[in-house]
Amino acid sequence: MEEALYQSKPFTEPGGFTKGIEGPAVDREGNVYAVNYARQQTIGKVTPDGRAEVFLELPGPSIGNGIRFDVEGTMYIADYVGHNIFKMDRGGKGLSVHAHEPAMNQPNDLAIKADGVLFASDPNWREGTGQLWRFGRDGKAVRLEAGMGTTNGIEVSPDERTLYVNESRQGNVWAYDLAADGSVSNKRLLIHFDDYGMDGMRCDVAGISPEGLLLREIGLAGKNCTNLTFGGKDGRTCYVTVADFGNIEVFRTEQPGRCWAMLHGGGR
Repeated sequence: MEEALYQSKPFTEPGGFTKGIEGPAVDREGNVYAVNYARQQTIGKVTPDGRAEVFLELPGPSIGNGIRFDVEGTMYIADYVGHNIFKMDRGGKGLSVHAHEPAMNQPNDLAIKADGVLFASDPNWREGTGQLWRFGRDGKAVRLEAGMGTTNGIEVSPDERTLYVNESRQGNVWAYDLAADGSVSNKRLLIHFDDYGMDGMRCDVAGISPEGLLLREIGLAGKNCTNLTFGGKDGRTCYVTVADFGNIEVFRTEQPGRCWAMLHGGGR
């Protein structure tokens, strides 16, 4: 029997996460992590068979948004309240501040290169503006651009030569040439949507259409999907966080995700 592709179904029970569910990421062992499980300020962990629990409580008033793993298994978490990027060593020990930058509005979504360099979108929802940041392995913050729209979804291409950033309210997806040192240039509009707001963004190993073509639309049970990531044994399982249902949905794809391939040695 042929496998059913692009047919979404629930992965976790509705209401297990708050409406602040965001930032899914999968570790090398196949566990799925997302923010605000059971209550705000937590990181939830869901095993490959769907068992969920609180993995981590963030300190003080901090609330997480985007999550990424590097090839060494270190978890990075964008804290949009405290203007921080947290990091936690593999195995769930040693939470620390990787970067703190008061000039950020609120670090939102994260993307990562295979060498561990991070990129963060940084929207100002009230003003409808945004910024774009890079964080080195040492945590040093560099503002790549200001004066953008409400920057949100962000991703590195499979060949690590392009950085993609979307603007939620403006409906734009921008592409930048990405150099080996993490600098960007040659900003260009890849695609514009008149009838969609956008949130998270991820590439599979085939990457985004260079022409900015919309290749497929995938229906979900929930209406307010916030972000997505790839995992499963072959990297072809796509996990989607859904705010109105407070859960994670899942569907199978043709290609492995770029994030999964990077963690398993095939991301460059």
